Amino acid sequence: MPKNKGKGGKNRKRGKNEADDEKRELVFKEDGQEYAQVLRMLGNGRCEAMCIDGTKRLCHIRGKMHKKVWIAAGDIILVGLRDFQDDKADVILKYMPDEARLLKAYGELPENTRLNEGIAGGLDEEDDNAENDYVEFEDEDIDKI
Repeated sequence: MPKNKGKGGKNRKRGKNEADDEKRELVFKEDGQEYAQVLRMLGNGRCEAMCIDGTKRLCHIRGKMHKKVWIAAGDIILVGLRDFQDDKADVILKYMPDEARLLKAYGELPENTRLNEGIAGGLDEEDDNAENDYVEFEDEDIDKI
């Protein structure tokens, strides 16, 4: 049998999430940058995001974040705009949920931005009466089936 010369399989290359517990400084946008909320992941290191300025852009996840910072639909991200392509952008930073709440509190994000949801804008406001979503069967109905 040949001797193993590598350092491990593909699971070794995944993110370790070692620095999640430490607090980091809140990063605000600069010129040529914009806040965005991820609409959906497209694969191949790309995602579709709705920027705060109202433009839907195709975003590319930079190599430093690839397989280390996991981005999902509904996350708030900081994107770098491109001068030569207005419909494309580059993901610079993913904000943690508490950082996104701070950005909203500081007024950087609009008030209608919905945080902490799996899919951006996926829930409607009239979900208060959730008891109508279920169908109840009586014992007689089950016997007929």
